[in-house]
Amino acid sequence: MGELKSAFEIAMERAKRLGEVSQEEVKKGDFVPEGGRLAARYLRGECNLIAELSKYDEEARGYVAEGAKGILLRNINLPRNDFAKGINRSVMEGIKALKADKGDVENVYSKIRRLFKHYEQEGEQQRSQAYEMLKREFQRELEQAAQQGGLSTRVEVESQPQFQEQWRRTLAQLDSQYQRLLEECKQELEGIP
Repeated sequence: MGELKSAFEIAMERAKRLGEVSQEEVKKGDFVPEGGRLAARYLRGECNLIAELSKYDEEARGYVAEGAKGILLRNINLPRNDFAKGINRSVMEGIKALKADKGDVENVYSKIRRLFKHYEQEGEQQRSQAYEMLKREFQRELEQAAQQGGLSTRVEVESQPQFQEQWRRTLAQLDSQYQRLLEECKQELEGIP
């Protein structure tokens, strides 16, 4: 039968293993989150990303840039409104400033811009058509229910919670194809040095 260890002995063994973390892992653990905070400040318009990054020594700068790039990439979103468009512009400028291969970045940005243009033009038309179709369908169902119940009141379809919920699901489904393509572009960006 094996040796039984006390909770204290088990905890001490774990602490010893944790103590074997390399100096590099410690620096990464410190500076990557700092890069995330720097990116957040940049997105709020509180700092110049490159100027702030230059304040770090070369080793730390790599980790800070890694953290900043991660946050910036997560903030590229479909241009659902003017605010999102503005954030996308800032994010894309920030990522390009942090990447060494500007040409490859610009190639991916061309794909993203085409995707955004399609989303705004064709996608808007799709969303509008889907909305009207869903509205007519709900209106027809409500009118049938009212006739069966002997009611003649007119119900505002768009204010019905069921309609709103179905519209959210439909919208998410329509956006999912664009979101998938955007995620592919983000992965490409992530792989660029």
